[in-house]
Parts: sequence; structure tokens; C-alpha cells
Amino acid sequence: MKLKHRLHKIAHWEYWSTFSIYLPLFPVWLYCAYKARTLLFFHGANPSIKYGGMAMESKKEIYDLIPENWIPKTVFASPEISFQDILSELKSQTINFPVIVKPNIGLKGLGVVQVENLNELEDYQKNNDCDFLIQEKINYQHEVGIFYHRFPDEKKGMITGMVKKEFLSVQGNGRKTLRELVMENPRSAFQIKAIEQKMGSEMQKTVPENEEIILIPFGSHTRGAKFIDISSEVTEKLEQKIDEICTKVNGFYFGRLDVMFENLELLKEGKNLKIIEINGAKSEPTHMYDPKHSLFFAWKEIAKHWNIMAEISRKNHETGFPYLDIKEGFSALKNNFAIEKRLRKISSVD
Repeated sequence: MKLKHRLHKIAHWEYWSTFSIYLPLFPVWLYCAYKARTLLFFHGANPSIKYGGMAMESKKEIYDLIPENWIPKTVFASPEISFQDILSELKSQTINFPVIVKPNIGLKGLGVVQVENLNELEDYQKNNDCDFLIQEKINYQHEVGIFYHRFPDEKKGMITGMVKKEFLSVQGNGRKTLRELVMENPRSAFQIKAIEQKMGSEMQKTVPENEEIILIPFGSHTRGAKFIDISSEVTEKLEQKIDEICTKVNGFYFGRLDVMFENLELLKEGKNLKIIEINGAKSEPTHMYDPKHSLFFAWKEIAKHWNIMAEISRKNHETGFPYLDIKEGFSALKNNFAIEKRLRKISSVD
């Protein structure tokens, strides 16, 4: 990596490791644990999701909780299922290519790929040793992350943050190659391994003037998407719609919804949107990653959401939900870290 890119990474906290960002907040976690009366208070945040959505949760099991009309058509697959059975299921649900394929247990957009045809899908299955999901590609061009919570003793929840996700892209000038354009911008330069893996020989071609190329078509900060805080655009109608959806997801009280939408005005009306994922206790208030925000702003938002999670967990525990055994909880976190490490390697993300 070029020296200027390394310096950029040091100067901009959004690129720091999770450990570097979160370690100074350990006393806050202990305070929340004291309030909830358990170190692993995340477990009680979402009783219907494994470990509250902090570790080892199955995306399929979460999708099964959400009303079908709000999510993409989805097929569960694994290395053990015959490819013909997978094709039959895709046909029965009228899911056409291209499709989105993602690990059933995954995080941060790692391991998520767009598959263009049957051959690519068959190769994915042959080279994959874990369960995965195949989903229809939603035609909406925009994505937001919406952070939502509701206390168990209250009927109405609220949105505490909304972030717009700008997919990683470059614009041609008629002179420079795709690789040169990628390396000009630190945000895309940090993803060079994954981009080269995807684009292959296209990297050496000159990009025509004003032509935009989407390098990674996923709204994941780990995969290079730029996050823009648009919390100020949250309207009463949007909050009502999100609350209507989330209250139908039994046992879900805290987390982030990743939403595809047609345009901002319709989103603010609570119309023309699809939920592509619901994330539980490990969700970050991702609006904090807007480059305009300081690290202190991020710490404040994390602390606020941890306090909310601890309060929700305490209330659920008081109504009979058991807390997690410490040994089992740390084992789950360890296994989840191992999965993240493997997916980072597969996705060519440092």
C-alpha cells in the first residue's frame, strides 16, 4: 500500500480496526453490564434471535421471522444439497439471475457476492463449505441502514439513526485505466485485492469519460461503501412504517435494518422499500461512520446504543428471559470471530 494511503488510514478513524475503536469504551460496557446484571447483556436484546444477534445467528432463521412481503425471495442452500434441487427451488420461487448469494452465518457484508449465471452459482456451491442463501436481486438502486429499537414494555419503537450507503465506484476521464482510477482514491485503494479479483483484465483498460463503474455493489463499510448520515431525513411516516414492520417480527427489539429503496422521497413516505437484512445486538449505529463525524461522536453514539440495549435486556430478563451462561457466550463470540476471519480472507478484505 502506498505511503499516502497508509497515512490516510491513520488520519481517518473510520478505517481503524474494530478493536481500536471499541477498546476505550470497555468501561461503558462494564457500566451497562452492571445495570443489566450480566456481562453478556446482549443476549436479552432480541429473545427470538440466537445470542440476541451478537454471534452465530442464522440469517435464514431471522428471515423466517419477517413478513414475506418485506424481504427478497430467498432460497436456503448448502454444499450437501444437490445443485438440481437448488435450481428447482429457484424456479419454483421464480428467482432469476443475477442473484445475491451470502453466507447463512456472516457479518459486515463479507462473503456476499452477485452471481450472474448458473455456472457461477454452481462454482460457488462447489467451492463453499458452509450453508448459504440465494436471493433475488432487488431492483431498487439505493440502500440505507436504519437503526431501530423498542422497549419491551412499550408499544411503539423509534429510529435512532439512518445512514445512506454510497456503493464503491469510480468515474472515467477517458485517459486513465481502471486500476489508476481505483488507486487514486484511498477508499477504493483499500479494496484493491477484492476489486482486482472481480474485475480481472478490465483493470488495465481505459475508462471512457464520465462512465461510472460500480466496483462493489454492496452497502457495506467493510467493502468500501461510503456512509452518509441522513438521520435528519427520518419522518414520522417512515418511523411508523418501520415500527409497523418491526413489531411484527416477534422477539425483535434492537438492531439495524438494511433497506433497499427507490428514492428518498418515497422512503420518507414509507413506500417502495425492501428489507434485505435485519441485524441484532452486534449492529453498529453506522451513521457514525459518516466522514464528517469525529471519533468522539462515534463513541457517544455507541455508548447511547449500548445503554439502550442493556435496558431492553434487563426488561426482557425481568419478564422471564434467562441470561446466557458466560462460558457458552464467550465460546459463541470466539466461533464468530473465527468465521469473520475466514470470510475476510475469502473476500480479500484486510
